[in-house]
Amino acid sequence: MSDMAAESKIVIIPTYKEKENIEKIIRKVLSLEGDFHILVIDDCSPDGTADIVKSLMQEFSGSLFIIEREGKLGLGTAYLTGFKWALERGYEYIIEMDADFSHNPDDLPRLVGACSDCGGDVAIGSRYCKGISVVNWPIGRLLMSYFASAYVRFMLGVKIYDTTAGFVCYRRKVLEAIDFDRVKMKGYGFQIEMKYTAYRLGFKIKEVSMIFVDRTEGVSKMSSSIFGEAFWGVMELRLRKFNRNQ
Repeated sequence: MSDMAAESKIVIIPTYKEKENIEKIIRKVLSLEGDFHILVIDDCSPDGTADIVKSLMQEFSGSLFIIEREGKLGLGTAYLTGFKWALERGYEYIIEMDADFSHNPDDLPRLVGACSDCGGDVAIGSRYCKGISVVNWPIGRLLMSYFASAYVRFMLGVKIYDTTAGFVCYRRKVLEAIDFDRVKMKGYGFQIEMKYTAYRLGFKIKEVSMIFVDRTEGVSKMSSSIFGEAFWGVMELRLRKFNRNQ
């Protein structure tokens, strides 16, 4: 793909047991204007998620790709695997997105546009930059997510309202500048660490207000251990900040 256009876009979708959603999300993203590609990172889903993706690859040849891993290895490592794959193939805009439609695919052009047209290096689909834009979340999860972002802003001094957001567009130069071997958090804390690292490296971060809807099919992967890792991981990032190590 060395002759790939400079505006090329790849959407990375990590999956684990997403058979109810995966075909619908693939068809929706690949129907959008803007010539998006998709890379699915499947963690050995026992429900046949990967088989559904592979059955669509002939129909979407050249636009749909999959990496199958041998077990449930974590969100962060899934994205890092996808980032490396995308960088090797010359993509300019590399996007994180969930499979469950909590991120609206129709918002993809706006997210990329915050980088391509508005000067951002990182664009975040934000639930909290203009109040709270979340639909159908249990109140406990909403409060946990909202105050987690407030905690990160306070602890790390970053002016980002939705630090845990998983709907993110990176310019390739941002990912090229980050040493993936030093990214430690594996769960949703990974989202915090990546944004904070980009911020510390001086990249321009833009938040784009979007409405998030809780999944209607499949099972949420959220757990208290995910937030525990993020809590202690932020403490470590704060210590790293004062030690002036990236």
